Amino acid sequence: MAEYVAVATQEVAQNGNVAFTNTAVKGSNCIQHREGSGIITLRGLTNQCKARFFVDFSANIAVPTGGTAGAISLAIAISGEPVLSSQMISTPAAVDQFNNVSAGIYVDVPAHCCVNIAVENTSTQAIEVSNANIIVTREA
Repeated sequence: MAEYVAVATQEVAQNGNVAFTNTAVKGSNCIQHREGSGIITLRGLTNQCKARFFVDFSANIAVPTGGTAGAISLAIAISGEPVLSSQMISTPAAVDQFNNVSAGIYVDVPAHCCVNIAVENTSTQAIEVSNANIIVTREA
């Protein structure tokens, strides 16, 4: 298991990734991350056909000052492609109004391969993200 966080508020551009600035729980060899990066690498270190991970994300999101109040969203992305079943949508009534979002998905990594995951801004505008927390657990 590994846990990465970013407590400070960050502005995430449209199609950009949430950056994780601190390591709360250091991962094993099968979960790799560089502090300050938004990408986490999952490695299929197994003698089976695949390794299974559970990715659990939560954060507070808002429209930044100067933006337009309306629906904003994040999604967990696998190899750069947002997984729409993990899309987290919030519709704040005003700018700088934070709401909490969360999602979790299973990710299968073929044996001896690697997969990159991230949390991507799928909104049509930049958003603010604070108290971002992602936990990656090797299940099997």
